[in-house]
Amino acid sequence: MTWFKVANAGDIEAGHAKVVEAGGKRIALCNTGDGIYAIDDMCSHDRGPLDQGKLIGHRIECPRHGAQFDVTNGKVLSLPAVRPIRSYPTRLDGKEIEVEV
Repeated sequence: MTWFKVANAGDIEAGHAKVVEAGGKRIALCNTGDGIYAIDDMCSHDRGPLDQGKLIGHRIECPRHGAQFDVTNGKVLSLPAVRPIRSYPTRLDGKEIEVEV
């Protein structure tokens, strides 16, 4: 696993997600207000872009069919998704956000 610098701390407002690329993967950085979390930017139900969904607390909703996931660990919170998504460790190095992929 390798750490990748993907964004600056001020790039993502609380309650929003932003797509970045790290290690050849498309990742959604989610700012919940109490931390930055990284998940695959693809719904496990129909491969929809999760960064375009609503982020409320630790819950992100796929904009296509409403499946919801916990951004802290990738677990499914509501149907129609049944498989979790991958989550990635994040850390702050000075003012830069890093993701381990």
